[in-house]
This record gives sequence, C-alpha cells and structure tokens, in this order.
Amino acid sequence: MREIVLDTETTGLSAAKGDRLVEIGCVELMNHIPTGKTFHKYCNPERDMPEEAFKVHGLSEEFLADKPLFKNVAQDFIDFIEDSVLIIHNAPFDMGFLQAELEWSKFPRIENDVIDTVLLARKKHPGARVNLDALCRNYGIDLSRRTLHGALLDSEILAEVYLELIGGRQVAFSLAQETKDEAGISISKTSVKQRATPLPSPLNEKQRQSHKDFVAGLSDMPIWQKYWSQNQ
Repeated sequence: MREIVLDTETTGLSAAKGDRLVEIGCVELMNHIPTGKTFHKYCNPERDMPEEAFKVHGLSEEFLADKPLFKNVAQDFIDFIEDSVLIIHNAPFDMGFLQAELEWSKFPRIENDVIDTVLLARKKHPGARVNLDALCRNYGIDLSRRTLHGALLDSEILAEVYLELIGGRQVAFSLAQETKDEAGISISKTSVKQRATPLPSPLNEKQRQSHKDFVAGLSDMPIWQKYWSQNQ
C-alpha cells in the first residue's frame, strides 16, 4: 500500500484572495514504512512575500525569484503522487491551494483519497491541541530541527506522527494482511515470526518443581492443563 505524506508552504491563508503556493514536500510510505523517496520543489509565486508568511517559513521573494513556476513542476508532482492516498495535516488548506494552482495551470484536479491527520488526532485525543508541534511533544518526536516551517521537513515529521495516530511505530514492522480500523484507514496487522529454536527456560529445577507442586495442589485443573490434555 502506497501513501504520500504531503505538506505545502504558501504566501498566506487564502488562494481565493491571491495567495500562492511556494513549496511542496512529499514523503513516500510503502505499507506505512518511509521508503526514502521524496518530492520537493520551491515555486516562484510571481508576487511579493508578506512579512507574516516569511516569519513562518523564511522563504523570501529573493530566494524564490529564480525558482520554477508551479505550472512547470505540476506534471512532476502529479507523476509522483500517482493515485496514492494523501496524508495531510489540515488537508482543506493544502488541498485548496493545490487544486487552485492546478486549475490556474490548466491541469486536472487531484482526485486522490485524502486522510486528514487533524481529524485523526481529534478523534484519538478529544479536547487536546492537535497542531503538529503539540502532537510531536505528545509522542516524543524530536522537534529540534524545526526552527522554521518547511514543506519537506514537516512531511517527514508528519509521517512519524501519522504512524503514532494509526497505532504506534510497531505498525512499521507489519508483515501480514491489511485491515481497516474504525476510521476506515488501511492498516496492517503486526505478525510475529516464530523463533527457529525456543529460548531456554529461565527457571532452575527447584523453581520448576515448586511450580508443579503448586499446580498439583489446585482443586480445579488449570485451563492450560485442560487444553494440553485435550490436544494430546
């Protein structure tokens, strides 16, 4: 199962009011495991950078001046995400900008399924703060590298948060079939491989005999003995 964790940076809060997308970052997950494959592009917004937005991501007009226009990277972006499920924190914001940029660039809209991790977090932690920083602190995820917002860095961090939201990091070690959780999200059940040879018992002979004497003194046969005797 392929999923794409996605984040964007913009010049402001509303594409309808003339704000533009300036950075896209994507991280590929395969069966909930980061593959190391990413997509990252800066885009020239063809407009000024408001001071409020610059304070968030640090991307200046000068830095973005020689970067490609969104329409020149749109096809590469579409080719990267393919038809994979998109994992986004506060999905309406990012998807609103992406759909607007695609429309302005004469590309078709994105029709991929989207999982909004804000909704997942609100369901799992009702009443708690669910911004990315708060979730990282809750799950013990390192935030020291996040001095400013960045689309690729935030996607990498969100991938870690997403794994916690769907059941913890052990999901990354899944080896069995996919299932659906209550939120309708595909997850994989963790399967455990049997050891080729069993570990030696930590009990010495005296402890083993003491346990046998204890079991023999019980009035009812223990359930594990019933099962053992019935399956011999």
